[in-house]
Formats: sequence, structure tokens, C-alpha cells
Amino acid sequence: MIRSELIQKIADENPHLYQRDVERIVNTIFDEVTDAMSRGDRVELRGFGAFSVKQRDARVGRNPRTGETVQVEEKHVPFFKTGKLLRDRLNGKD
Repeated sequence: MIRSELIQKIADENPHLYQRDVERIVNTIFDEVTDAMSRGDRVELRGFGAFSVKQRDARVGRNPRTGETVQVEEKHVPFFKTGKLLRDRLNGKD
């Protein structure tokens, strides 16, 4: 599902809301999650999962095309851990 499909589904299920308002709500949620993660905060959505930021240390990597070693800098990457409800539902344990 892409963002526009999510917006359309919410708008269809809530006919009392204008589509532009639903779009603003969805964008606000995504912006807040992104802002919180950029500050290094953890974002937890009960039953769905938790978003956090993990740090990857600097290391020596290898260019797959040339085989040459390259220095890979330290970086921060997003991490998602599923919640128990989502994990159970994906495994057919409603």
C-alpha cells in the first residue's frame, strides 16, 4: 500500500472528512514519526510495532565491482520491530 492508497482508504471509510483533511492528517503523522526519529526518539504504535534508530559503526567495506577496499562511515539507520499483535496476525494466530 502506498501513501495515496492509505489516504483514499481512510477517506472512503470516513465520508464526513474531506480528502484534503485526511491527506493532511496522514502527512502530519508521517512527519511527526520522521521528526521524532531524527531526534533519536523511539516511536511506538501499540499492537503495530516500534520505530527506532540504530547506529552502525564505521567499517572497512569492499567495492563489489572492483574488489577495492573502501572506508564506510558511521551512520544511523531506521529500525522497525513488529508488535506482538501484528506478528501474531501475520502468522495466522488471530
